Amino acid sequence: MLMRSRLRTHSRAFLLCLVALLALLAPLAARAQDGDNTPEKHGRKYKAPPTTTHIEVTVLKAFNKKPIMNAGVVFHSTMDGVDLGRLEMKTDPDGKAVIDMIPTGSKLTVQVIADGFSTYAEDFDLKEPTRKITVQMARPKAQVSAYIDNSGKTSDLKPGVQEPIRPKKPTASTTPPASNSTPSSAPASSGGATPHP
Repeated sequence: MLMRSRLRTHSRAFLLCLVALLALLAPLAARAQDGDNTPEKHGRKYKAPPTTTHIEVTVLKAFNKKPIMNAGVVFHSTMDGVDLGRLEMKTDPDGKAVIDMIPTGSKLTVQVIADGFSTYAEDFDLKEPTRKITVQMARPKAQVSAYIDNSGKTSDLKPGVQEPIRPKKPTASTTPPASNSTPSSAPASSGGATPHP
């Protein structure tokens, strides 16, 4: 019994010494790693991602400055002559489309498409980390054309969506009924009126 208690005491003392030794060696190992001046390696040919610009586009109606929801906002970016692709977003209920993926220093074309409004497009040079763009959408204006219509006048189209003019199909009420009577060009009888088809 006495032997067992001594063994327990020795094993506890050994474990405490081992823990204390590990606690002393841990800072030395950390210092040894900090002393290396070797650069961090991130795998083969690692290239850090470019910095991006936070872009916030707000789409408003020009006549009352209210936001337009579900307007399509197309972002087309190029950098050093290389096409970086197109991204399209829809505006939220506040008329905003926010994107953080366009690299700083690129050329950006923003195009906005909304039902009932003229399409908007503008180019921007992204040089700052944050860019806010406000777009005021206008109703379609009168179309100007150099073409001449059938009457010899220049075309004059009204503003808004143009509906094509289609020829009307003849209906039963517009076609003359077939008759067996003599045509109106026949000479009239001496005492009566000319017959009508």
